[in-house]
Amino acid sequence: MRHTIIDASQLELEEKVVSIKRVTKVVKGGRNFRFTALVVVGDRNGHVGAGLGKAAEIPEAIRKGKEDAMKKLVTVARDSNNSVTHDFIGKFGSAQVLMKKAPEGTGVIAGGPARAVVELAGIQNIRTKSLGSRNKQNVVLATIDGLRQLKTPEEVARLRGKAVDEIFA
Repeated sequence: MRHTIIDASQLELEEKVVSIKRVTKVVKGGRNFRFTALVVVGDRNGHVGAGLGKAAEIPEAIRKGKEDAMKKLVTVARDSNNSVTHDFIGKFGSAQVLMKKAPEGTGVIAGGPARAVVELAGIQNIRTKSLGSRNKQNVVLATIDGLRQLKTPEEVARLRGKAVDEIFA
């Protein structure tokens, strides 16, 4: 796993709010309402992250979610036609997201939560399928987990101590 710390201040990050939920806490005097926002940020150039923000007001929850996402940025390996380098299944909890390499011109074939992540990562050609849980938060985190674990052919060759053409043979 690559654990490179990315300085979010030097990246031009876009944000996308995946979900806003109203959560309720029942207390002695009645109910307390708060909001939870799931936010995905990315620079459309190989960096993406997701965060959760909770607050009494929606804009404040979104701001907190964006800050949390900027702390959790990951680098995504992409190939020459802006697709993933190989097929992979990302997992988080009971959610699994299958990501399949796609040729140029395919576009982004993905459901809502996974689409937000792959678009902000800068992937333009991919096919995804959400397996297991349909929970938005878990699907987003499973997608990011899968993208984080992708390796380029050069990385695989270096890890195995072989040349790049030997990997494709």
